[in-house]
Amino acid sequence: MTGKLTAHFNGLFYGWRMVAAGCAMRMLGGGFHLYGFTIFFLPITNELGLSRAATSLVFSLARAEGAIEGPLAGYFIDRYGPRPMMLAGIILSGLGYMLLATVHSYAAFLAVYLGVISLAFSAGFMHSPMVLANSWFIRRRAMAMTLISSAIGIGGTLITPILAFTVAQWGWRYGAFITGIGLIVTGVPVALYVKRSPESMGLVPDGVSIEVSEQDNRKTPSATEREFSLKQAMKTAAFWKLILATTTRVGVFNSITVHFVPIMVWRGASEAKAAALLATLALMSLPSHLFVGWIADRVNKPRLMAACMVIGAGAVAILAYGVGEWALWTFTLLFTFVEALFPVSWATVGDYFGRKHFATIRGSMSFFYLWGPALGPVITGYVYDRHQSYAPLMSAYIAIALVAGLLYASLRQPKLPA
Repeated sequence: MTGKLTAHFNGLFYGWRMVAAGCAMRMLGGGFHLYGFTIFFLPITNELGLSRAATSLVFSLARAEGAIEGPLAGYFIDRYGPRPMMLAGIILSGLGYMLLATVHSYAAFLAVYLGVISLAFSAGFMHSPMVLANSWFIRRRAMAMTLISSAIGIGGTLITPILAFTVAQWGWRYGAFITGIGLIVTGVPVALYVKRSPESMGLVPDGVSIEVSEQDNRKTPSATEREFSLKQAMKTAAFWKLILATTTRVGVFNSITVHFVPIMVWRGASEAKAAALLATLALMSLPSHLFVGWIADRVNKPRLMAACMVIGAGAVAILAYGVGEWALWTFTLLFTFVEALFPVSWATVGDYFGRKHFATIRGSMSFFYLWGPALGPVITGYVYDRHQSYAPLMSAYIAIALVAGLLYASLRQPKLPA
């Protein structure tokens, strides 16, 4: 006797519900934490009497912490699923922001931000949602990852302006406390809804129907994938090129976004105008993500990523050398393409190395590539403190973005070792 099991419930493939859960996690992480950090940047710097390099160091150390934790977090996600890591990230980050409202020294700032807020943030808000997309999809992997990644911008658009208004009206401490409560109240139910993989529910990726035989209980997969172990992946050139390209790309992106409000103020905008530009960056990242993600499932991904980096380099050139407010708005719109290729790069990792060890491979990659974005904001802050200007770094950002584009363009599909 043979029965047919489909991967649909009420006409909707269950994997899209997991994408929605991943989107919700990214919205919270993007709105409250990734974009939200720059809202706290100047108030904390001024109240605690810090240099911009010192404030940047906290963010950079958090990135370094995520790099060190990456391989271990990836191993646990592959072994136990993404739900436990999501819950840990939500609870620790929420409690951490409530504690942040009480700090009155740089040492306390370091302890709370590194010891509580960022301890499981990368694993819970960044790695786990992308693992969901990679586990539930093969043919539509780039689009699934794109939807999850683009939710960061939605969170920035919806949450960051409210956070900025709260900080402006009642101070950054009140804003930090509200952030903590918001993360826990909204995030815990989302994490509890998450299911590990289609196989854990008797389904297959992409929502393709499968035949289940009661005699041998074998399944016909929706697609054939080559599964690399971490050791096998590390022996390929593609693994290391992806790390170098991601290091340079995220280094430029994080250096600019962490200092986004201060950079816009340096270029002549008010803090209110800078916050509006930041919200626009978050808002326009959504159509950029969707456009790039839609193309990615239809074209050569490495060449698409290279093109996005060329656009990003042009955006930084306009920011550095353009005159007038139009340059700030043009930069803000074009720079969204650098963020838009984030999910495409991870879809490429899934295409190249498979699903079984994806979290371990991704986490191990983060051990290497996160050092670039960890150092970038600190160097940016140091240069500003020394020169009272961000100008000396702009040419470097343009060159680094172009190097990332060349690395992406040189990627080739690896062969699975015998």
